[in-house]
Amino acid sequence: MRYFAVDIGAEHHVVAAVDDDDKVIVRPFRFAEDAEGYRQLRERLGDVGEVQIAMEATGHYWQNLFAFLVAEGFKQLVLINPLRTRRFAEEDLQRTKTDSIDAVGIARFLRQKRPTPLAMPDEATRHLRELVRLRDQLMAQQQEQVNRLHRLVDLGFPELTRHIDDLSGALATTLLSHYPTARSLAGQRPARLAKLRYGARHLLGEARATAIIADAKRSVGAHHGEVYQTEVRYACEDLELLRRRLSSIDHDIDQLIAEHKIGKLLVTIPGVGPLTAARVMAEAGNLGAFKDGNALASYTGLVPGLRHSGKHTPARGALSPLGNTRLRRALYMPTLTAVHGANPWLTDFYQRLVARGKPKKLALLAAARKLLLAIFSVAKHQRPFALPPTFRAAGAGSSA
Repeated sequence: MRYFAVDIGAEHHVVAAVDDDDKVIVRPFRFAEDAEGYRQLRERLGDVGEVQIAMEATGHYWQNLFAFLVAEGFKQLVLINPLRTRRFAEEDLQRTKTDSIDAVGIARFLRQKRPTPLAMPDEATRHLRELVRLRDQLMAQQQEQVNRLHRLVDLGFPELTRHIDDLSGALATTLLSHYPTARSLAGQRPARLAKLRYGARHLLGEARATAIIADAKRSVGAHHGEVYQTEVRYACEDLELLRRRLSSIDHDIDQLIAEHKIGKLLVTIPGVGPLTAARVMAEAGNLGAFKDGNALASYTGLVPGLRHSGKHTPARGALSPLGNTRLRRALYMPTLTAVHGANPWLTDFYQRLVARGKPKKLALLAAARKLLLAIFSVAKHQRPFALPPTFRAAGAGSSA
């Protein structure tokens, strides 16, 4: 067997290989991230048989190369967490770090540790990953614009938030696009302002219009100049654009999940909607490829990090800092929804833990792990979610 490793870079990569005796059989070779570089790599790799290839999961830079190797017929492809190879190098007290040394180190890690090969995600899963990441970026941009609009409203009409608490919504952006500051609102007639239409078919209403105008007339806001009005209008335009884009992305995610073999099964779990299913699939890839539910929980980081040493024996361990942060974050709100009634099975489990004296946060984390195990079971067996038989028999009163 030949063990190849690629140290991934932004514009260039370095490949090296060792044999079963840990002897370097392909000296570190640098190639470019282009067609000619890929051709040179292909020549170094030789026959497809008896070859394993490993690379670190460095940003997005590995993805084109991984797809190229799959297309060339290589089956034994491994994606490695850089933390593992760094710890592996530390075992030998390695001091020097270069791309060439790293490539040889990854090849030796591959030979000794024999990590599980990774299958290329199907096209739908890759699309879900891109949509989920794009949605997260747009949500961050939306929050930035909301913060910006809050600042401007605080300067020009701070009392407005008594009447409109969500400045990211259609009501706020429509009103502020027409009347950016208190001064621009103070001279309006309630009957006219009441007819302001926002969203698909909503009107501001006379009661709210009257109250807003009254507060605008006595507002302490002192910044009404043209520059502030322009800033407010720009922020509102940006928020309206982001809102449309997010709505379009959510529609695309719903459609992809409805057509995906595993995705449409995951949403049968109470508390798991299309967005949560998309996030889980985007981050974990092929759920059925994990050895068992505990392996998926370990990958996610939903395992306690117990640290007992000598006299230091704490009663409980904090959550392990290792694991997929995005995936843990994706499970938080669905678990919260599930334990507060959306999923009777998890609600019962959570309440029993709290009744035993477990802290609510710890009980919530335990429920998140249980939800993740349910997700794994549905994906592994490719069957819709069903309540455990013991839970159904006891009518929500016994152990789940």
